Amino acid sequence: MSLIRSSLLVGLSSIASRILGFVRDMLFAQALGAGPVADAFLTAFRLPNLVRRIVGEGGLNPALVPQLSRLDEKDAATMAGDVLSVFALALLALTALVEIGAGLVALLLAPGLRDDGNTLALTAFYTRLSFPIVVSVTLSSIAAAILNMRGRYGATALAPLAVNAGLILTLVVLETVVTVPLDAKAAWLSGASSVAGFIQLLVVLIALRGGREHLVRFRKPRWSPALKSLLLAGFPALVASGAVQLFVLAGTIVASFWPSGISWLYYADRVMQLPLGLMAALGSSVLLPELARHHHAGETKTIIRSQHRALEMALLLALPASAALLMLSFPITRVLFERGAFLPSDTQGTALVLAALSFGLPFATAGKVLSQTLFARGALRMTLAGTVLGILVTLLGSALLAPLWGVAGIALGVSLGCAAHALAMAWLLRRIGLWHPDRLFLGRLIRIAVSAALMCAALWGAQSLLAPDDSLSLAAFCFGGLGVYALAAWLTGAVTRDDWALLR
Repeated sequence: MSLIRSSLLVGLSSIASRILGFVRDMLFAQALGAGPVADAFLTAFRLPNLVRRIVGEGGLNPALVPQLSRLDEKDAATMAGDVLSVFALALLALTALVEIGAGLVALLLAPGLRDDGNTLALTAFYTRLSFPIVVSVTLSSIAAAILNMRGRYGATALAPLAVNAGLILTLVVLETVVTVPLDAKAAWLSGASSVAGFIQLLVVLIALRGGREHLVRFRKPRWSPALKSLLLAGFPALVASGAVQLFVLAGTIVASFWPSGISWLYYADRVMQLPLGLMAALGSSVLLPELARHHHAGETKTIIRSQHRALEMALLLALPASAALLMLSFPITRVLFERGAFLPSDTQGTALVLAALSFGLPFATAGKVLSQTLFARGALRMTLAGTVLGILVTLLGSALLAPLWGVAGIALGVSLGCAAHALAMAWLLRRIGLWHPDRLFLGRLIRIAVSAALMCAALWGAQSLLAPDDSLSLAAFCFGGLGVYALAAWLTGAVTRDDWALLR
């Protein structure tokens, strides 16, 4: 299967997952609003959801894929079994530590809540209920990486839907069948997330054991140099792969000092994650194995060509998405979230945060794509250094801008962190001779930017005549903007007939 067609398969499943995530977060807003209970729940949910998003988007792939791709099928299956066993034991130990020290974890995640004992206690309680999902989603990610290496994308695409589907079902029951207090709703949701995570793991394990191929062979784990190398690479791979999520986590720490800041940043980030999550899934599941094969074959020119092609594809989606989120931030927030416990004041605050985050979307996307080349080469320390730089820029930018613009200033700090990270990735690639943007790439980038600008002008003119105020009118604006962008991209040459030919 070609890179483009594989990308479409993974991309469509990622879109389905993001749509379910949208529905889930809409129901979160309706059920919990943006007050103290919502802040406590979303703070507790942030850590396991951070891990779920990082590993679900292939965060362990940079450590797993290069190592396993060097082995023959039998040795790779044995190594995969050892990795699953060792990670299972380590994750169970980590979960036990978090269950014991949940109060300290809550304080670290939201230091701004230290003077609100009740909210901090709720955060610790919800953390204990929701953290076990980390075990299941991490093991699911390892199993998914093994399946993806063999070109089997079906189960890995469908399994992540289980978590969002389980939470949606729980929310529907809590809102329509039973009546419970606000803090009890959050507790049920925290527990349901852990149960749904184990269902996801079960689906992937069944796929892993099915078929004629023996993709995994379990035994008592043996401490080998290859296993040691892989495990040592696992932590920096997770940190580097979850760069953007860590920037948002850094912003959340600062936002905990503002009333409803945690909730506003969470809901705005969830909207931005729709296009960003698509790019992350494409990069880790499809682009990374492709680049790893070219690297082992010593095909430097092919690596550069694949990297530029993937970046063009990513920005073809990311630039118009960023522009649309900026232009439609208020109606998007109002239509998606303003109901039930989510008040008009929360809409205003979240919309400003979403507009500020939209500036960082193209940089976040570029950083995701460019880092895959470094992952394929096993240069995890270099990508880790770029991630640390982005975190520092986020913290500094958020601290400086928050007194001026509140939570929106914190979101701008996150966008600055994304920009610093993307620039660091490009600089690192240039140092090793893998960043050579040619005229074709630069010309395509300019045409994409012009097409996105034309779409912005059309959306601005349409809003001046009739602002969208319900789901139908918002959908009309989104599809209308997409149509204008598609037409402009075709006319400017941002999309050509050769691009469509690659899909066949």
